[in-house]
Amino acid sequence: MKLARLLQASALAALAVSANVASAQDAAAPAAAPAAAAPVAPKYTDEQVFEAFGYLVGQRIGVAQFELTAGEKAALLKGLTTAFDGAQGAFSPETYGPEIQRVLGGRNEVAQAKASAKGKAESASYFADLKTKGVKSTESGLFYEIVTPGSGDKPKPTDTVKVHYTGKLLDGKVFDSSVQRGEPVEFPLNQVIPGWTEGLQLVGKGGKVKLHIPSELGYGAQGSQGTIPPFATLVFDVELIDIKAPAAPAAPAAPSAPIEAVTEPLTIPAPAAK
Repeated sequence: MKLARLLQASALAALAVSANVASAQDAAAPAAAPAAAAPVAPKYTDEQVFEAFGYLVGQRIGVAQFELTAGEKAALLKGLTTAFDGAQGAFSPETYGPEIQRVLGGRNEVAQAKASAKGKAESASYFADLKTKGVKSTESGLFYEIVTPGSGDKPKPTDTVKVHYTGKLLDGKVFDSSVQRGEPVEFPLNQVIPGWTEGLQLVGKGGKVKLHIPSELGYGAQGSQGTIPPFATLVFDVELIDIKAPAAPAAPAAPSAPIEAVTEPLTIPAPAAK
């Protein structure tokens, strides 16, 4: 298993402050410079920031899935402390790389199997309940409830759609919401998860639909960056705000007129006088 590089260098942009200088011929006194704004106190201490940083790194790696024992957690922290202190540890990638891959790979397989079994059990129960409630479904396994049908033509996969949405897990936890951010999003309909591509074609402009998406039409075995677990069933409330057809291809340029050869007229000399 190769771990993605998680740390990126960042830089703070410098703020340049300029002042206008009064002309030497200007009799008026220069305006007083505005008072400098008081520095804003940081919202969190440096220790709180590093604690949050460590948490996010661990969450991104998915360290919880390895189900470390107390001794393994202590060993992991010991290795991190050695690196933090700048000490030279006897842990060359050539020696430990294959072993790290073996152990973490094995733990990952176990975690995937558990997540798959859990996701399938929850999904089966959830969708069985939807069936008893008469919720409609498609051949692919997508369940949907049309709240507002909308008007006009429905979007095609090649169209770009503008939507507001809220996405939840089966436990009701919101993992993403353009509504909470206060800004709708636009994207080509054929470049999102299959459940969205299929589901949004069921309503017209101004329509609202509730999509119940099984994992095979969502993020599958991979999940999504710690916010969506592997094999998770997703529930989306979506409002289709606008539909934009793809731009028409540019018309081919008209062929230019052929260039005719220019030939000087043939001059026939007059016959010589006899």
